[in-house]
Amino acid sequence: MLFQYRRCHRRTYLDTYGDPALKDPPSDYFVKLRQDSADHRQSILNQFAPLSRPRYERHDWEAGAEATYCMMSEGVESIHRGVLVAEGPDGIRYRTEPDLLVKQHGESWLGDWYYVPYSIKLGKKAKPEYQLTAAFSAYLLAEAQGVWPETAGLFLRDKQYSVNLERYVPKLQAALDDCHKIMASSTAPEVFISRNRCGLCPWLSHCYTEAKATKHLSLLPGVTLPRYPTLVALGLTTVEALAEVNATRLTTALGTEHHISEKLIYQAQATAHDTAVPRLHTGYFPLESHQVPTADIELYFDIEAAPDKDLIYLHGVLVVDNEKQQQIFHALLAEKPEEEEKAWFEFLSLVDRYPDAPIYHFCPYEAQTVARLGQLYGTNGTDINGLLNRFVDIHKRVVDSVALPVESYALKHLARWMGFEWRDEDANGAQSICWYDDWLTTGDRTYLDTILRYNEDDCQATYRVKNWLVEFAQSFWQ
Repeated sequence: MLFQYRRCHRRTYLDTYGDPALKDPPSDYFVKLRQDSADHRQSILNQFAPLSRPRYERHDWEAGAEATYCMMSEGVESIHRGVLVAEGPDGIRYRTEPDLLVKQHGESWLGDWYYVPYSIKLGKKAKPEYQLTAAFSAYLLAEAQGVWPETAGLFLRDKQYSVNLERYVPKLQAALDDCHKIMASSTAPEVFISRNRCGLCPWLSHCYTEAKATKHLSLLPGVTLPRYPTLVALGLTTVEALAEVNATRLTTALGTEHHISEKLIYQAQATAHDTAVPRLHTGYFPLESHQVPTADIELYFDIEAAPDKDLIYLHGVLVVDNEKQQQIFHALLAEKPEEEEKAWFEFLSLVDRYPDAPIYHFCPYEAQTVARLGQLYGTNGTDINGLLNRFVDIHKRVVDSVALPVESYALKHLARWMGFEWRDEDANGAQSICWYDDWLTTGDRTYLDTILRYNEDDCQATYRVKNWLVEFAQSFWQ
């Protein structure tokens, strides 16, 4: 509950009181993450073998806590999924089951030893939610052994991390107090759609339906969770109200830069009037023609990666010959992970054949990856800096110059607003990671063909967005 609370207060309530029938089924990517997490956890646990685990009837937490305490009293070296419980306010019971309790030399109620809790997480960074739940384990452990551990540990994907309890215990207490208030309420906390937090939540469709029905301001790009309370305090709770606010007043209230406030107002105007609005007063428009170059031959570039394998397995390049009115899609593919280098040099060979062609991509990832692969594998004589100078980030050109009536400036939202559709409705970056795993596991080329189709559609979508932007900007170039 604390883990989800740190990400979304509303989920704390829905997980307890919500109708399970309203939850989304887990996506393939979520299932993959869960399995990857289990595999990572087991690899860490293997380092502490043999492990002891308390035995008790399922859900009899008091018996589990008693069995765990007996093991701690006996000085067991490592305890897996020990149960720690304590009394909270108003008769509420606290419970945690850390992945590991590891014996350390020192004084406690137990004797000349005490225990340190460890959590095993798949993430690469010590996220606040990881640290908060680790501090909770340390808190309940202190209740059991009579002394606080010096730290609470995290085993992450690539490293071990020690949580600063002096810093996180006050945060923990505030979170517990807040959770009590949420759980005592008769209604769920206000909905707030946050793309980077809500993506894997099973309540997303339920919350999104409510947000759409109420025209909630969180659906507007630029309205972030930290900014939202200020907008409410100003009485700006509708898109229409935000579209009419004075930019200077908004800048002062938000404590941000003036162009950011103007950007937010333009976004509200575009949404309120369902039309594209040039950012005329932000210093970006009129968009110069050289900022979106056109040429007889243009390249549209999109990468597919498997982050869990640290692998770039596909460089998709759509070659558009405007003179001949021809398009050819090239899939420079690593069918096996060990072919990543081969696919990289095939990509370099292809782009070197069109030395004057601009290379359009969406967001910085493609450019960053090309720079990294050049350092990793070399360039076979290609001037990487010269190559990168040909890159044109269409996403940046769009967000810097125009506000559109969309809920997100991700490629799918933009291209679909402009009339483009992907051939496979469920295709997305996360799903392509699962498809590549399925291809490696089964050898079924259907998965590979689906990835290639999705990647080509991404290139075509970038082409559609670029053409729309050029046409939109034409009147400002004359």
